[in-house]
Amino acid sequence: MIRSLCFIPSQEPHTDLSIQEYAAALANPEALLWVDFEGEPDASSEPILTGIFNFHPLAVDDALQETHTPKVDDWGDYLYLVLSDMSFNAEGGLSLTTKELDIFLGKNFVVTHHDERIAAVEKAHSAFFRDKRYTSHGPDHLLYKLIDDLVADYMPIAEAIDDQIDRVEDEVLTKAAPDTLERIFTLKRILFSMRRIITPQREVLNKLARDDFDVVDPHDRVFFRDIYDHLVRLHDLTETMRDLVSGSLDTYLSVINNRMNDVMKTLTIITTLFMPISFLTGFFGMNFFEPVAGLTSWTSRLTFGIVLTIFIGLPIGMLIWMKRRTWV
Repeated sequence: MIRSLCFIPSQEPHTDLSIQEYAAALANPEALLWVDFEGEPDASSEPILTGIFNFHPLAVDDALQETHTPKVDDWGDYLYLVLSDMSFNAEGGLSLTTKELDIFLGKNFVVTHHDERIAAVEKAHSAFFRDKRYTSHGPDHLLYKLIDDLVADYMPIAEAIDDQIDRVEDEVLTKAAPDTLERIFTLKRILFSMRRIITPQREVLNKLARDDFDVVDPHDRVFFRDIYDHLVRLHDLTETMRDLVSGSLDTYLSVINNRMNDVMKTLTIITTLFMPISFLTGFFGMNFFEPVAGLTSWTSRLTFGIVLTIFIGLPIGMLIWMKRRTWV
């Protein structure tokens, strides 16, 4: 699907321009043309990008491949940016989905390309007609609004992940189970993926805020610097959450080790308590104690009572002694 929007001062915005009208809009220095490619096949997208907009084939190839980390390339008359959208799913298993957004920024145009629907693009598209900030300040300001909406969606993801970390920390201390360990490693992978996106994207905004680009108005750099500050805070927040997850993993392992120590301690106590009984039963079960040897008193009722008292009293006495030594 190809959507196009064109804004010319003192005129109503135009929508769904034909491919032939793109060239006329590009030739008008006062026009602002936005063309959005969503899930469009490469066969139909490439001729427009290379033929009408005259983008370099390498930049077009990068846009169509959808396999790059965030970056910005300066091609003189236009900029090529790669940004990433993220969505977090906490239902039915934790997962982080990323979508690539490719943007071409020129003197009077913005071209976006993405395979799947992105919420920030939809928000900017719906606000194109009702918010003059998207149209009256040039294409670089439209780029700013796109990136700002894109980065604004990161914060709810960070808050949702933080809630999941709190739940994991509670589970570690109350009922550490194998599924808790699985969630810990899942959160570590998700935060690592976020770091791989936020870190290079932060550098992209740093370049937009500080470098001299022909298609970026120096007065608009302050807006990109504001987004850069947001990404710096998000980067610090993800690093803090990574530390919390690592701490939860250490706590989980400590709880499991303590639980194993308690089990071994209990088994050792049981073995120690029954060891004297095993010795006595083994000793009095010897076959060489026969009545013909004059040892008939060993089988009398009195002896049986004394031995039974020892069997009962010895473990109890040992248990009391262990408690006094604070072993149990």
